[in-house]
Amino acid sequence: MAAQNKKTSAEQRLVSLAEAAEQFGVSVKTIRRRIADGTVHGYRVGRLIRVDLNELQQQLLVEIPSLK
Repeated sequence: MAAQNKKTSAEQRLVSLAEAAEQFGVSVKTIRRRIADGTVHGYRVGRLIRVDLNELQQQLLVEIPSLK
């Protein structure tokens, strides 16, 4: 069971809202809105809020279909 917990924590890359916003070229306010509307999960670590970069990539990046 401990091995499973290590695996799930290794798959998550928790970063601050500022780092996530910079990575995806959006504002911190956008990340906060997505947490508030339930699109992505926010994780409280003490007083800080962190988000998972992998989850953000899956939820925020939307492929635009081509017309071909």
